Amino acid sequence: MQYLVEGRRGSLPTSPGQAVSFLEGIVIPHFDHLMKLERDKIILGGGLPVGDRAFIFIIEAKDNDEADRIVRGTPGWPILEWTITPLQSVASRADMEREFVKTLKAG
Repeated sequence: MQYLVEGRRGSLPTSPGQAVSFLEGIVIPHFDHLMKLERDKIILGGGLPVGDRAFIFIIEAKDNDEADRIVRGTPGWPILEWTITPLQSVASRADMEREFVKTLKAG
């Protein structure tokens, strides 16, 4: 299954020293982890909206539990608000609509 994953609204450091710790301790490791997930073909596509503090990507997972584990395994998980949306394939939805049309025609 594919899932649309969105992480937004992380906390911000309040001083230059906190910014360095935050960037080195969470943000950069989070980027590195996401790049590994891309190399491993778990993240199929996505990125960061320009000028925003957010991550949006599509992952491949066998089920909801695995999708949850993937997102919780990111260094940024504790600091961001996450939304994970299961995606239906276009082919699956097209088949459903074709069946619906048959039902409507049959009366």
